[in-house]
Amino acid sequence: MTTEAKGTLPTALDDEIAALPFDAAFAELRTAIEELEAGGLPLEATILRTERAVALQRHCERLLSDAELRVRQLTARPGGGLETRDVGVDEAGGVSNASDREA
Repeated sequence: MTTEAKGTLPTALDDEIAALPFDAAFAELRTAIEELEAGGLPLEATILRTERAVALQRHCERLLSDAELRVRQLTARPGGGLETRDVGVDEAGGVSNASDREA
């Protein structure tokens, strides 16, 4: 395999994994971990499986992070009541900081 061909593999792998919904990516990650823990794979297969597992894990983390931003935030209203509001991606920095101050 040429260096040029090797350089295209991670991009193709990333694109393929990026298209997976969370449930499919997480299920494949669990399977990969089980296979790696069981052992018995040839070295090259182990390396490839590990690379894919790492890419799947990063993809799952990104999806969970994105989902967290969409969770409704409870905010205090005057008079002691609570209201919910959607937290947008552009507000993420402010929400994290506010949560850190309250904790």
